[in-house]
Amino acid sequence: MLEKLLEVLSALRPEVDFTKNSRLIDDGILDSFDIVTLVGELNDTFDIEIGVEDLLPENFNSPAAMLKLIERLQAG
Repeated sequence: MLEKLLEVLSALRPEVDFTKNSRLIDDGILDSFDIVTLVGELNDTFDIEIGVEDLLPENFNSPAAMLKLIERLQAG
């Protein structure tokens, strides 16, 4: 699942090494437009529905945090 997530992230921002960045929001690597795009991609790719209540910076600050969010939403 991590590989698929990294593919989605790399398609969004190919210049970023997502395996080495764990402060994507805090360091301004991903902006609000990126997050909107990313939410749509994650919803489609992982068959989940990221709601407004999950649109918190800590859920998108690192690939690990995003993976945790995806796993939680898939578990229902």
